[in-house]
Amino acid sequence: MIDTQTLLGLLIGVIAVVGGMWLEGGDPTALAHRGAFLIVAGGTLAAILLQTPGQVSLRALRMLVWLIRPPRRDARPLVARVVGWNRLVHRDGRLALERLADAENDSLTRNGLLMLVDGCSESAVRSALETQLSVREDEQLRAARVFESAGGYAPTIGILGAVLGLIQVMGNLDDPQGLGAGIAVAFVATVYGLAAANLVLLPLANKLKYHVERDVKRQELLIDGLTGIAANKGSRELEYQLNGHIE
Repeated sequence: MIDTQTLLGLLIGVIAVVGGMWLEGGDPTALAHRGAFLIVAGGTLAAILLQTPGQVSLRALRMLVWLIRPPRRDARPLVARVVGWNRLVHRDGRLALERLADAENDSLTRNGLLMLVDGCSESAVRSALETQLSVREDEQLRAARVFESAGGYAPTIGILGAVLGLIQVMGNLDDPQGLGAGIAVAFVATVYGLAAANLVLLPLANKLKYHVERDVKRQELLIDGLTGIAANKGSRELEYQLNGHIE
């Protein structure tokens, strides 16, 4: 499902800035300044590339898909899957889970099922999967913080653009046309930096962290389910337990 709220928020932000300027009698086309855009966008990107390891940057780019198509939130289908695995184990034994593990794309789920096939205890399953989940959560949060860092750099780069514009102004005091271009760079770069940070980068970073939190809760449900299977719980008891995770 497409996250229309994210798209709507971005659209409203643009309309608010451009529309507000127009209502005040300004010309919105004045915001379209290539030099100011290059300074803010290029400078912010450079700062992020200098700060962030390549693997983290690539993960951050991949996570942008979550802003359009968020991870599944409904835990009910997962509860049904886990209870189905438990019934299969009670009927055919743990080895019956091996073919399901081979077809599983999610590494945490696959590892949990294989540990059950190998006869691992409840505590061993929980310890291994919680460690894997902790590592995954840390990696995803570091990726989300890339956009948070970009939101911190963008306004400062915008101020840098303003200073460059003022330098141009001071160097062209005898050229009215040059004065206008320099002032435009000064103010538009500041607008770009502030708008990028507060209307795009920081909100998107917080949205990604929210999705990470929701994904972790879903995986915690999965871990409880797999450890319940390892503890040989009854299917009805396990279902009642897992339903407690559903909001």
